[in-house]
Amino acid sequence: MQNSGTLRQYLKENYEKSIFDEALNDPSPWVYHLHGRDVIQARMVANSPYQVVLSADGETEQEIDKINIKLLYPISQAEAAGKLIKTDAKVAARRLEPIISPKNRHYIKNKTLFPLMQQREVLFFTLLEGEIIRGLVLAFSRYDLTVGLKGGIPVGVLRHAVLDVRDKRGRCYLKSHEVRRSG
Repeated sequence: MQNSGTLRQYLKENYEKSIFDEALNDPSPWVYHLHGRDVIQARMVANSPYQVVLSADGETEQEIDKINIKLLYPISQAEAAGKLIKTDAKVAARRLEPIISPKNRHYIKNKTLFPLMQQREVLFFTLLEGEIIRGLVLAFSRYDLTVGLKGGIPVGVLRHAVLDVRDKRGRCYLKSHEVRRSG
C-alpha cells in the first residue's frame, strides 16, 4: 500500500495486483458479499481471470463469477466490518443488477483516486445494491479498491460494484461527473 511517488510508479507496482490474490494466499476464510445480498464465509481455493472457487466447509467447492462479488474482507474483520457497512434504502430499492459491460460501469479514474489516496480523503462509496462503504482508499488496482473503514479495517471493493463515490461535501468523483464538470 505504497502512497508516495507518482501515479505512474504506483500503477506499475500495484495495478495488476488483486484482492483475490490476497484472499487466495490467506489460509483463513474471507467474507464475500455477492449481488443478490448473499454473504458467503469461505476460503478461496482457486482464482482464475473471471471466477473464483470458494470452499465453505473444506470440502464443498463453489465456483463464483467475479462479476457477482461486490466486496470482501478477512473473516477476522467480519464483526467490525459488518457494523460499519451501512445501506442506502433508496438505492437498495432500485434492485440494480451487476453491470456486465465495462463501458457501462461507474468508473473512477486512477488519476482521481491517486491524490485522494495520498491526501487520505474520507470517501463514501455507494455500491449497486446500496451498501455504503465509508473510509480511506488504502490501495487500488485495475479491478478493486482497498478501503480502510473506521479503525483501519480493510475492505476490498470491486470496481464493477461501485455506483457512486463522494467526499464529505458531496462532491462526486465518478468519471462521468468529472467530464460534465470540466465541460
